[in-house]
Amino acid sequence: MKLVIKHCLTIFFITLCISTQAQIKGYSYKRELIGVNDTWHSITIPIDLFSKISPTLSDIRIIGITDKNDTIETPYIIDFSAEKISKKEIVFNQINESKNKQGYYFTFEIPTQKVINQIELELGQQNFDWRVLLEGSNNQQQWFSIIDNYRILSIDNEQTHFQFTKLIIPNSKYRFYRLCIKSNEKPYLSGAKISLDERIDGNLINYKIETSKIETVKKETIIEIGLQSVVPVCFVDIKIKDGFDYYRPVRIEYLADSINTDKGWKYSYYSVESGTVNSFEKNEFRFSSTFAKRFRIIIDNQDNKPLSIDSVLVKGYKYELKARFTESAKYFIIYGNKNAFAPSYDIALFTDKIPATLSALNLGDEQYIGKEERQKSHPLFQNKMWLWGIMLVIIVLLGWFSIRMIKHK
Repeated sequence: MKLVIKHCLTIFFITLCISTQAQIKGYSYKRELIGVNDTWHSITIPIDLFSKISPTLSDIRIIGITDKNDTIETPYIIDFSAEKISKKEIVFNQINESKNKQGYYFTFEIPTQKVINQIELELGQQNFDWRVLLEGSNNQQQWFSIIDNYRILSIDNEQTHFQFTKLIIPNSKYRFYRLCIKSNEKPYLSGAKISLDERIDGNLINYKIETSKIETVKKETIIEIGLQSVVPVCFVDIKIKDGFDYYRPVRIEYLADSINTDKGWKYSYYSVESGTVNSFEKNEFRFSSTFAKRFRIIIDNQDNKPLSIDSVLVKGYKYELKARFTESAKYFIIYGNKNAFAPSYDIALFTDKIPATLSALNLGDEQYIGKEERQKSHPLFQNKMWLWGIMLVIIVLLGWFSIRMIKHK
């Protein structure tokens, strides 16, 4: 009888092992986490991992194997340092308007004397190209130059509707600001917005461009970019050599799919951002993170000479996991499961409890745990009903032997 009970318990523990293996079933890769010695740690997602996970980052898990061979799952949140932009509008009064040989003057008073770095002008005219001077003073007796020969522009025709009337200045703190618009024609200043714009840059990774190609097709300049692997891209900076003025429509696309046909490869590109490249602002484009390896930038030259492209920068956010470790175990990060759903952990509701500074963990070498390895250590039973059936048989046998022992006594 003891022998039977021993066999039953053996089968019971086998089923537990099978259940443990089921926790990582469907995942293709794992890497050991090295350096777990505290409750909270951060794990930077390496660039080469993005090509093997879902674009939604839903198929990442952190598991641990205890000394008793139990499998535990560690909760985490995904974090990335996006740029933060705040805009504080400043109350002001327009107090003077005058004219001399230099141009037309407009004076603004800020009673609170707060720091500003931007003035957006609202002008009633179209099709102008003017230069402006901005000065600051605390007493209207002594004026200090802030910007000079700054260009504001408006183009309005059948092809283009463009206006650039934003004065971006160094952080300044004066009670009075005097604006001079150098024009022979009287400007109709219908209003203005004065503000302090603060930007905290995000933690961006500059991706290496492996291949690039620039060609002109009909009236379009097409820039094709190939990265080393699939990565999340959210920022593109187009550097243009030309010193003359330009204003041209542009769109940024990524390669979503490709099909090999009898006539060769057919590529499907989807648009992620559109706008204009111009000589008045930085040609930087920000958009939602897009997972791709190949991008193309299309500039519509219209009837103009193609622009001379100096370089293109492609960047993406640095993603990291912030995880909580509560048990002693050997920990792994597993990933690569197209059917996995995003996990739901309590710590996502209490992010304010996560320490601001976390020690980073290192990742071990990548190990493949896909179909080939699972075939070598094939589960004893494919159907879960068999497991439940065996568990039921074990319970019945244990109950039957217990009753027999009671009767013998």
